[in-house]
Amino acid sequence: MTALSPLLLALAGPPGTGKSTLAAPLARALGAAIVSVDPIEDGMLAADVPADHAGLAAYLAAERVAEQNLAAGIAVVVDAVNDHPLARGQWVGLAERVGADLRFVELVPPGAAEHRDRLEGRGQRFAHPPEPAWPSVLERTAALAAWDGDRLRVEAGEPPERVLQRVLQHVTGSVSGR
Repeated sequence: MTALSPLLLALAGPPGTGKSTLAAPLARALGAAIVSVDPIEDGMLAADVPADHAGLAAYLAAERVAEQNLAAGIAVVVDAVNDHPLARGQWVGLAERVGADLRFVELVPPGAAEHRDRLEGRGQRFAHPPEPAWPSVLERTAALAAWDGDRLRVEAGEPPERVLQRVLQHVTGSVSGR
């Protein structure tokens, strides 16, 4: 990766797998901006954007923010479920438009009992969007399981420090960052 090719690192995984927990230390280590869909959606709902439009609108707004950072040469870590091919496709298109080095990292959920405990134990994180119901998390997990694209898959049940090291090694070729 050169200075002309900023990194676009798109996290993926069902809710409750640790994407947001990983995003901050990962962005610090890479000198990257974090673009997270959930707080954007929360803001849209606070502004009375209809709930049936807020999710897509949040992904589109996240793409615009990521594009602005990438155009300035700033690496971006995208924190989003990215379970749908169109969601992942938007990052592919963005990387092509701006000449970014795109990497996907999927956090694979631990066993169902642990995953559900993690999800339900995290509480309400935002004021407006409800926390996802367990059946919807299972649907999103199945959608990600059908993904056959190139990505690093990391078990979310591993200790957070190990997950961070694996992702940094994948992106930079070393565990110490850049």
